[in-house]
Amino acid sequence: MRHAGASVVTADKTRRLGIIVSGATGGLVAAQHLPALLALRKEGVPLADGTRVLPDLLLVGRDAGRLTRVAEAATLDRWSTDLDTALSSAGHPVFFDAAVTGGRYERISRAIAAGKHVYSEKPLAGTLDQALALVRAADGAGIRHGVVQDKIFLPGFRKLKQLREQGVFGRILEVRLEFSRFVFDGETRAAQRPSWNYRKRDGGGLILDMFPHWQYLVAQIVGEIRAVSAVKRTQITNRRDEEDRPYDVDVEDAVFAQMELDGGIIASVNSSWCSRIRRDDVIVIQVDGTQASAVAGTHECFLQTDAMTPAAFAPMTKPQPYSFFDQWQRLPDNGPRPNSYRIGWEMFIRHVMEGAPFPSPFIEGAKAVQLVEASHRSDRERRWVELPPLV
Repeated sequence: MRHAGASVVTADKTRRLGIIVSGATGGLVAAQHLPALLALRKEGVPLADGTRVLPDLLLVGRDAGRLTRVAEAATLDRWSTDLDTALSSAGHPVFFDAAVTGGRYERISRAIAAGKHVYSEKPLAGTLDQALALVRAADGAGIRHGVVQDKIFLPGFRKLKQLREQGVFGRILEVRLEFSRFVFDGETRAAQRPSWNYRKRDGGGLILDMFPHWQYLVAQIVGEIRAVSAVKRTQITNRRDEEDRPYDVDVEDAVFAQMELDGGIIASVNSSWCSRIRRDDVIVIQVDGTQASAVAGTHECFLQTDAMTPAAFAPMTKPQPYSFFDQWQRLPDNGPRPNSYRIGWEMFIRHVMEGAPFPSPFIEGAKAVQLVEASHRSDRERRWVELPPLV
């Protein structure tokens, strides 16, 4: 390990917080978490007493060469290829895991045993039993813990949640969530996702990757998921990996689900890595109510109230006389559009440093894993599967 370091409080009321970043060479860290953390390292996270907390990062990964390049690009000088060595650093009381899903339960268990506060990417674990074991272990150890729920902080979904909280919809009738992108198979164009996403042994599969997002988005915007009926498919069965080697896909790349929410509301959730996009965004959520409907993507949200709703019809002899898209009102931005990953990091750092509330502790991550397991079981048994409340 390079330069173990220690947290200090300086005369200008700044304090350093050591954070171990596991999976530092992965694409998600490079694209999202590291830029957010480097910005906070420069600007600090303000606490209630006026102190500003500066993250002090220790990068962990398996490849020393890649780690060196990542560290140098970020002007960081602390990295290690040995997780146990990193966990032994007294100057880094926070452990963050964004390494491949396979092995996350073991890594977090070791971090808890080392007395670290833990922040984790989704999914929290590979099975519900493992996720609940981590909940019990973390609570028993008295550490601070949480899971990443980045998408709820995106501007479009925040606006949609605000409409729900303000009662704009009236009684909610139904929900639709559409997610897709076409991931190339590597034959003529390089795939935009790493090959491990398509291998079961490495923690791949669309359900395990995306349904944790759908769990917290649906639950926080509309209501908790109480039952699921899902059908999954492997639509593209052969792909090429990063070294142009052919491999067989042994996980699903498309899932079609119905979810029953609190109050009997039905959500239709379609997810695919094999469908090209013709709508406003990669992820689009529509909420229909008695008084209004709203459609949100990651950054924009559009509203149609009852008074604005046209008497739509399906003419057989001529095209529609107007555009349905033009009949929706775009909600304005009433504030800045901060990085959604940065919001989560600021909240978790305050949670660690001053006990501020954090909305997604490990039990919320366990709910996501519960939905994953129930969806797989529903497809296997071809039936609805209940999701009882977790204790």
